[in-house]
Amino acid sequence: MRTISAASLSAAAACILAALTASVALSQGLITKRRLSAALANEAVAAAVAACAKAGYAVTAIVVDTEGVRQAVLRGDGAVVHTLDSAYAKAYSAASLAVVRKDYSTKAIFDRVSKNPSTTASLGNLPNITFTPGGITLLAGTEPIGGIGVGGAPGGNFDDECAQAAIDKIKDRMK
Repeated sequence: MRTISAASLSAAAACILAALTASVALSQGLITKRRLSAALANEAVAAAVAACAKAGYAVTAIVVDTEGVRQAVLRGDGAVVHTLDSAYAKAYSAASLAVVRKDYSTKAIFDRVSKNPSTTASLGNLPNITFTPGGITLLAGTEPIGGIGVGGAPGGNFDDECAQAAIDKIKDRMK
């Protein structure tokens, strides 16, 4: 018959206590939040600005997390100052509305609002919310992890194309 030493029992008790403490801490509301790395966020804004520059548009691109915190900002050569606000509102709208309404781009919202203006009328009164195309939700699988917004092209549809070009460049690394 094998006996268990007091030291072994103490070590086992310590492991059990540590596991229970970790379990309690997790059940008290700690969460894990996914977002792009700084390098990938910077690559995305650079790709968006480059795509628009190639088409002759001076834009700003911004990546935010799902809470609207800016992760990366790039104001392209010649982009005027208001493009900073425009790009932010588009990124913020795409990120925040995806969590609540499952609208994955400001273009999708724009199309829906154009057909039935009353569907999102109250959202238009919120700060930093826009229905102008150019903001696209960043998804890891089906989970919204942020948004990218582009502002400054001569129409939201062009901003949207540049944002999509950025997502196409990094999508295989958003897992």
